[in-house]
Amino acid sequence: MDILNKIDELRKSKGWSMNKLAVEAELTQSTIAHMFSRGTTPSLQTLLNICDAFGISAAQFFSEETEPEYLSADEKELLNNYRRLDEKQKEAIKNIASLL
Repeated sequence: MDILNKIDELRKSKGWSMNKLAVEAELTQSTIAHMFSRGTTPSLQTLLNICDAFGISAAQFFSEETEPEYLSADEKELLNNYRRLDEKQKEAIKNIASLL
């Protein structure tokens, strides 16, 4: 799998410019530009930021399935908030969700 091609395909499918990708992934424009101009594979953290921006997991990114499932803005916000919780808080949220 060519990681840069996959990122570019996802970016284009969203109709995003390179600048929009940088903003959504909370990366600098130069990080994105250098990655593509030099053909370098992004660091793990950069790739995770990019996946978050697209609303997909790293597993979905590397999946060979044709179309990744995108998250809505609300789902993305909920997931990002969940990721900031400690393990005890995550367990509490799971318990509450199972009661709904």
